[in-house]
Amino acid sequence: MSNTYFIGVDSGSQSTKVSIIDEHGAPVCSATEELQPTISRRVGWVEHPDDDLWLTLKRALRRLFQDFSGEAHEIAGLGLCSIRCCRVFMKPDGTLAEPVMSWMDVRAYETYQDDPAIGYTGSTSGYLAFRLTGKLRDTIANSLQYQFPIDVYTWQWSEDPERFDSFRIPREKLLEMRLPGDVLGRVTMEAAAETGLPSGLPVVATANDKAVEALGSGIVDPGTGLLSLGTYIAAMVPGSEYREEADGFFTNLSSIPHRYLYESAGIRGGMWHLSWLKQIIGGELLTRAAQEGVAVEELLEPEAAAVPPGSEGLLIATDWLAPADELHRKGIMIGFHQRHTRGHIYRALMEAITMRMKNNFDDMTRELGLNVDTLVVCGGGSNSDLFMQIVADVFGVTAVRNVINGAAGLGAAICAAVGTGHYEGFDEAVAAMVHRRDGFAHDPQTHRVYTRVNERAYRHLPSMLEEPLRRIHEAYDGV
Repeated sequence: MSNTYFIGVDSGSQSTKVSIIDEHGAPVCSATEELQPTISRRVGWVEHPDDDLWLTLKRALRRLFQDFSGEAHEIAGLGLCSIRCCRVFMKPDGTLAEPVMSWMDVRAYETYQDDPAIGYTGSTSGYLAFRLTGKLRDTIANSLQYQFPIDVYTWQWSEDPERFDSFRIPREKLLEMRLPGDVLGRVTMEAAAETGLPSGLPVVATANDKAVEALGSGIVDPGTGLLSLGTYIAAMVPGSEYREEADGFFTNLSSIPHRYLYESAGIRGGMWHLSWLKQIIGGELLTRAAQEGVAVEELLEPEAAAVPPGSEGLLIATDWLAPADELHRKGIMIGFHQRHTRGHIYRALMEAITMRMKNNFDDMTRELGLNVDTLVVCGGGSNSDLFMQIVADVFGVTAVRNVINGAAGLGAAICAAVGTGHYEGFDEAVAAMVHRRDGFAHDPQTHRVYTRVNERAYRHLPSMLEEPLRRIHEAYDGV
């Protein structure tokens, strides 16, 4: 019996991932292409060099089809998910006018400055949709309100002249907007030749990458939250209305039209903190991992698992990547003594990420009046049993992970399944395609330890460090 397949595209900050997933949510094959390092031509500028997002997508898709044993006609559609908060300037012919601005680029949030060389401005998903389909269309759910003049209640371009004009973007330079699950266009013959995709394949709109992760994680029940362990770490719960005024969270557009996600404050740099540690701990461990044919994590995690909860007093503030308007913020490791090892540092980083997100999550759910007892964890960090147990113990909930933890790819495939009519709606598609893998119950005694460490020490780190970090920044400013 033949299956129906869907392609999920997850175009991220560090890599482009593509997957073929069947109608039941089973992964068939996947391919990943690493992006080039971002470049910074000026302070505050962070750009993707060349045409990297499109070039890596082409390469990843060609590799994907080398491993696919099915028939092209069995693939029903492609869901296109890409990084949020980036800005793309396109020439009148739709090609890049200049390098794509990363979400870390200060210009991505500035008022538009018109230039005759710019034919259109939009998001990364709109640009990639054009390269695949030749249509200048995008998903409204990746056009966040502080970059583009959208109406977050109607999910359309704003009809308020004052609000629209405040962005100073000529209407003719904006793309056509579609809802998640709408068909943006079909793969052109030219794109088919470059990617290996079937010509005429429907390309379906999704949302911003965090919202697509939430969909692919099955986050539709208000009693369930999501912790997304990516390059930017975020925590989310679903909602039914846009909340204009909030202190502990902001409202994001969902992958399900006219539904919303409430998202807590996050961690810039995210899981890169652990990648950074692996790179600097020395060649010995990297050489040993290569000799044994294992990942460095497989050598570090047993060392970290042997460390008591709380890492024997080692606390870390995860501010390696400070916002452009708060450059005084820096990463801090505090509390070292002679017993500490690299295993302590590795565990302390996991604990720091988790405690910071626990505090952010509590701020959000307290303001919303929500009680969350299950936390889905997605992203690369969820591959670690140790990290999963730390999340469960710090949050004091059951931490679960799904069969597919690259949730953005699955979420994109779900959008494709709905957009091509395979499922009547998103709830039906989620029920059929998202499957739990396992869960980690929290240990009450360990939870009490983490709660004490958090309340007595970790929660107060930012305020304690604010003044000395400002002094350090001022001392080195201009040096």
